[in-house]
Amino acid sequence: MDIDDRDFLNSPPVKTVRFGGSVVETLAKHKRGDSSDYELLKHQLADPEIKDAQIISWLQEFRSCVTQLSKDHEQLIYTILRVPWVGRSPAVVEEYLAFLSNLVSAQTVYLQACLKMVVSHFTPRRVRICEGGVDLSDSDDEDENLPRNFERCHQALQLIARYVPSTSRFLMPVLQENFPFVQKSCRTLECYVHNLLRVSVYVPAVRRDMLELIMEKMLQLDVAASRSDIEEVEEKALQREEEVLFDMDEDVSAGQTSGSGLMAHPVAERLDMLMVVLMAYIKDICYTNGSLNVEQTKELYKDLMSVFDKFILPTHASCHVQYTLFYFCSFRLALAEAFLDHLWQILQSVCQPAVLRQAAAGYLGSFLARAKFIPVLTVRACLDLLLSWIHCYIDSQDGSGKQVCCDISLHGPFYAACQAAFYTLVFRHRAMLDGNMKKGLEYLQSLNLERVVMCQLNPLKFCLPSVSSMFAAVTRKYQVVFCYTIIERNNRQVLPVVRSSTGGDCVTTISNPLDSFFPFDPYLLKRSGQLIEPLYQVWDEVADAELQVTKTTHQGSREDEDDFLCGEQPLPDRLLGMTPASYDSNRCSPSSVGSPPIHFQRPF
Repeated sequence: MDIDDRDFLNSPPVKTVRFGGSVVETLAKHKRGDSSDYELLKHQLADPEIKDAQIISWLQEFRSCVTQLSKDHEQLIYTILRVPWVGRSPAVVEEYLAFLSNLVSAQTVYLQACLKMVVSHFTPRRVRICEGGVDLSDSDDEDENLPRNFERCHQALQLIARYVPSTSRFLMPVLQENFPFVQKSCRTLECYVHNLLRVSVYVPAVRRDMLELIMEKMLQLDVAASRSDIEEVEEKALQREEEVLFDMDEDVSAGQTSGSGLMAHPVAERLDMLMVVLMAYIKDICYTNGSLNVEQTKELYKDLMSVFDKFILPTHASCHVQYTLFYFCSFRLALAEAFLDHLWQILQSVCQPAVLRQAAAGYLGSFLARAKFIPVLTVRACLDLLLSWIHCYIDSQDGSGKQVCCDISLHGPFYAACQAAFYTLVFRHRAMLDGNMKKGLEYLQSLNLERVVMCQLNPLKFCLPSVSSMFAAVTRKYQVVFCYTIIERNNRQVLPVVRSSTGGDCVTTISNPLDSFFPFDPYLLKRSGQLIEPLYQVWDEVADAELQVTKTTHQGSREDEDDFLCGEQPLPDRLLGMTPASYDSNRCSPSSVGSPPIHFQRPF
């Protein structure tokens, strides 16, 4: 059905034979105080068994007197809007669209009601089976005509937007109000988000607000399904599958389980589906016939950065939603560099709240470390900026003439920037040294990391233990800086905290003083993860094993270390804790402080 070739305002209604009085006569009687025919008309329109021919006949008459359907006939209009037209014959749909066009043109007071009616069809209708007053079933209607019905809804919205230019102002509140609860079925959420994104294509004025709405809801799902919860549920599901494989015939069961891409965690499954829909939308907007559309990509970048600043960056410990930007930036290096520059501007801006500056540092370090599509030259350029800013910060503290206080509340962005630099070096040092070891080592020496580590602000004290220990192993292996003495001194200064619980007293240490997290830690969702996997830099297990050897042997060569605090007896190395799903997450979970490594490697 081609909308552009039709003019509903000027097309006359088709004459048909009907029984009873006309709509014009019924409205005239109602105005004189005789409402019997008026109520009968509403009752006939509300009849669930109403036939297509009856609907067409009524709609044609309503079109002929649409100027009389003022606010006084609000209940009648609402009855018409509740007529089930979407799944009807093409003739009914065509006549209904004509009626909607005439109505919103002549009576704009009904615009919001028409928008609500159309949007209400953006999700599959619910099918309830009730027996004896008890609901036995409440599931989505798997109608094979669902795509066709959605297409008709979008035709209706396009017509309304054509005849009422101010539609975009009234549309967003309706979309927000009708957004399904995040605990609704995966199918319901998928359909609604898909339709919202489709609306943004022909009503571009609402795209930014629409992306904000969608990502805000997705973030609710993301924080409701913590990384540890997803890992636990998926591990249990994997164990159950292995038990089934053991009990059943190997060939048959392997064929049944190998193709399963569903998440066992219900909230993660919903989020996974929405991530697939959103990433597909991003690619469709940016690419035209296989080629990147630069102008559309620029506009989408602006909208995504707005959503990032407003919702994603302030959200602590989200695991997956931020990967929409990760995926988007992989389209072209200029996008990744623009995103890095955006993070850098937030980090160095004293006008931003400290908590956002620290979060920006976490994103900066994690993105540089994990994005495989970022070349070494870009990593070096970012490290140069980071270390230059860090050295200037140290200069400002040393030149103040005051005693430097190691306080996170005062220097939080500085510590977060140091951790971002250390984390990036841990992941990307091999790429920097490959090809020309001499020049790579000269570059690492030029960063003057020793001054950073040895400064009075003592950044290693506030980094995650996993980051500081791996950074110490890397820098010691290449003779760049020696960190173990400082780490051991910091460990001795950590005061244990005694907590009393139902299980008795326990002694813990604060292993994450910055309350930091790395937003691009390993991706756990299965279907959308297929798009992320080729772009993602995983932790090198071989390099990890080499560094572990370096860490365990550092105490045996005391003469090679710096002589800082050489008179003190160092404590043996101990594992304080790891961040969830960081590069060392397979060795120790946050709740197993001090436990031995677990030889279990999770799939990507």
